[in-house]
Amino acid sequence: MAPICLSDECAVTVSTERLWKAILDVPAMAKICAGLVDAVEVEGDGGPGTINTLKLNPAADVGSVYKTRLVACDSASHVLKSEVLEAQSKVGKLKSHLLESKLEATGTNSCMAKLKVECELEDGSSLSPEQEKMIVDGYFGMLKMIEAYLIAHPAEYA
Repeated sequence: MAPICLSDECAVTVSTERLWKAILDVPAMAKICAGLVDAVEVEGDGGPGTINTLKLNPAADVGSVYKTRLVACDSASHVLKSEVLEAQSKVGKLKSHLLESKLEATGTNSCMAKLKVECELEDGSSLSPEQEKMIVDGYFGMLKMIEAYLIAHPAEYA
């Protein structure tokens, strides 16, 4: 069966540049997403090929580890592509999982986060609308945590 492709977008009330800087600062995710991310390990220089491992808080009920490999990072167009290497998923065992996010300015202190997820379940089945929503909501939930942190700390990543 062909991979499942999901896409959605989410309005964010911080500038594209601030959000981009925060997203790229993976080592700071334990501080930025306190309560969700307990610790971070980075293997690489932050460029393509870098492996990021987020150790998640068990109380957050999202699994224990989220490990990705950075595939591409384009700071000029604010596009980030990564391959999920390890993650627990409530939707089932995934055979493959690719993520692309793009930030587009919508104002001085606002932007639109556009998300594309391509995944394939190991058993080849398709996702229900509820499962699709769980995947998208997981990514946007973390994005909203980053947004809240940036609003609460206006001098950071300025």
